[in-house]
Amino acid sequence: MFTDMVGSTASAQADEAEALKLRDEQEELVRPLFVAHQGREIKSMGDGFLAEFDSALRAVQCAIDIQQHLHERNSQPGLTPIQLRIGIHLGDVEQRGNDIFGDAVNIASRIEPLALPRGVCISGEVFSQVRNKIPNKLERLPPTTLKGLQVSIDVYRVVLPWTDPEPPSGGASPTRLAVLPFANMSPDPQDEFFAEGLTEEMITVLSQLRELRVIARTSVSQYKATTKSVSQIGTELGVNALLEGSVRRAGDQLRITVQLIDVGTQEHTWAKTYDRKLDKIFAVQTEIAKRVAKQLKINVRTTEEARLEARPAVTSDSYLAYLKGRALLHLPPIPTSLAAAKSEFERAMALDPNNAAAHSGLADATRMQGWWYPDLPRVKWEETSRQLVKRAIELDPNLAEAHASLGLILDDAYEYAAAEKEFKLALSLNPSYSLAHDWYAGLLLVTGRTEEALGEMALAEEADPLRTIGLCWFAMYLIWLGRFEAARVKIQRLREIEPDGPLHHAVLATYYLAQSDLKACLNELEQWFEKADYEPRWKPILRAMIDALSGEKDRARALLRQEDSLPAHPGAQWIIPSIYCELGDLDESFRWIEKARNFGQLLLDPRCEPIRRDPRFRTLLKKRNLA
Repeated sequence: MFTDMVGSTASAQADEAEALKLRDEQEELVRPLFVAHQGREIKSMGDGFLAEFDSALRAVQCAIDIQQHLHERNSQPGLTPIQLRIGIHLGDVEQRGNDIFGDAVNIASRIEPLALPRGVCISGEVFSQVRNKIPNKLERLPPTTLKGLQVSIDVYRVVLPWTDPEPPSGGASPTRLAVLPFANMSPDPQDEFFAEGLTEEMITVLSQLRELRVIARTSVSQYKATTKSVSQIGTELGVNALLEGSVRRAGDQLRITVQLIDVGTQEHTWAKTYDRKLDKIFAVQTEIAKRVAKQLKINVRTTEEARLEARPAVTSDSYLAYLKGRALLHLPPIPTSLAAAKSEFERAMALDPNNAAAHSGLADATRMQGWWYPDLPRVKWEETSRQLVKRAIELDPNLAEAHASLGLILDDAYEYAAAEKEFKLALSLNPSYSLAHDWYAGLLLVTGRTEEALGEMALAEEADPLRTIGLCWFAMYLIWLGRFEAARVKIQRLREIEPDGPLHHAVLATYYLAQSDLKACLNELEQWFEKADYEPRWKPILRAMIDALSGEKDRARALLRQEDSLPAHPGAQWIIPSIYCELGDLDESFRWIEKARNFGQLLLDPRCEPIRRDPRFRTLLKKRNLA
C-alpha cells in the first residue's frame, strides 16, 4: 500500500509550519490503523507511507478505514482538511534490510496517483481477491498505462460515500460484456455449428455499440459447457455482465432463449425466449442487442440503431451455409478444414449472391489457404481475396470484418495509407474487433509508430484476453524493444492461460536470448520443439535455430537448405532470415527476406542489427514503401 497527502508540496510552500503540523497529524492517525489491520509500516516519506500486509482484504479494509477516519476528522468545523490518495497492489517483493523492492512495489506506487483525493485505487490482482468481500462497489477504470510498464493493466477504484462519483480520468470506462457459447438444444448434433455461429453473430452485432466492449469469440469459446461460476468467468474475462443462451432449430423454426446476468450480483437481470422463423434471425439479433443495451444503460446512437436495422437480408439456406463456413474457419488451419470452409462460403454465395458476409468469409478462407498452403501464385490468390472483399463492402458498407480484411490485404501490398483507412473504418464500426486492433498494430509497428502500435495491442488484448497468439506476439515485441518488465507481465499471463504451451516456451526462449542467458534459451527452445506438433513444419526450423545457437553451424545450414525444397511456410519466412543472421550468412538472410511478409522482428530485434546495417536492407525498405 502507498499513501500520499494531496497538495502537501504546495501547502509547505504557502505555510511550512502548518504543513508540517498536518503531516504529523496524518501520521498519528494512520499508524495505529496499520497495526489494527495487521499491516507493517515499511517507511514514511513524510507526507505518505509504504506499508505491506499479509492479506489483500486486510489492506483494502485498512485503506477504507483510513479514509473513513479522515472523513470524520475533516467534517469537524475549522480544521484544514487532510486528504490522502491510496494505491494497493498484490505481488511478490524482495526484502533488503528494512525495505522492500520489486515490480509489485513499483506498480503500487504508480496506482496511488490514479486515486481521487480521499479515494482508494486497487489493481486487478487485488480486485480478484476482495470482490464480494467488502460492502463497497468496485468500479473499473479505463485501460491505464503505468509509467515504466508501457502497457495497460486493470485498475479499480473503491467507491466511498464521500468521493466524487466520476472516475479520475477520461470519464466512465465502457461496460464490458461476454457472450457465452450458446447451447445447442436441437435433436440433431449437426446443428452445433448453428449454435456456434449464433454466438459469433451476437458478439458481432453487440460489438457495434461504442459504449459496450464485447469479448471476442476466441476467449469465450473455452467456456462452452463450463462448470465455472459467473463470478469466476467475470473475473477471468474482466467483464461486468454475461449473456448466455440456447438455441433449438427444427427445420426453419427457431427457439432462442437468452439471459443477461450481472457479474457483481450474479443475478439474472433479463431473460426472454424467442420463437421465430429462420428468416427473421437478423431481427431477433437486433432486438436482443437493443434490450441488452437498455438493461446495461448503454446509449445507442442513432447511427448505431440505423446500422442494426439495416443489415441486408439473406436467404435462410445461404445464412446456414455461411455459419457452417465460419465454424470451419475457426478450426486449426489444416488443408481439409480450409477447403471445407471455402466450399460452404461458395455454396452460400451460390444460394444468395447478395450475401455480403459470405463474400468476406470466402476472401478470408482464400487468403488463409494461400498463406498456409500455396497451390497458386501469390498474386493470384491475393487478387481473388481483394475482389471478394471489395464485393462484400459493396453489398454491405457496414461490414467491419470486410473492411479489416481489406486493410490487411492492402497492408500486405505495402499500401499503408489505404490500409490504415480501412482499419480505422473497421474499428469505428466494431470497436471490439480484436483482430482489427492486432492487424492495425502490425501496420503501425513497421511504419515506426511504436507507442501507437503497443496501444492497439493492448486494446486487442482487452477485447480478447485469453487469445494466446496475441499475447505471444505482444510479449515478443516488448522483448525486442527492451521493455522487459512489461514483457514479463505478458509472459506471466501466457503461463496462467497455457502453463506448458508451446507459445509460452517460444516467448521465454526469446526473453532469455535477449538477456544473453543462452543456456536457459536453449532449454526453452528444446521444450518448444517437443510441443510443436500442432505444426510439424516448425520442427526442422526450430532444430536449425537450436543448432545455430549451439554452435552446430553446418548442421543448421543443412536443415535450412532442406526448407528451399519444401512448400513455403509463413513462420519460415520471418524466422529463417534471423537464423542465417546468427550464422553470419547475410546473403542467405536477404534471399529469405525477399519472401518475408512479417517484418517486425527484422526491424526491432537487436540481434538482427547486422541485417539492418547492410545497404541492401535500405533498398528493401524502399521497395516496401518503408524508407
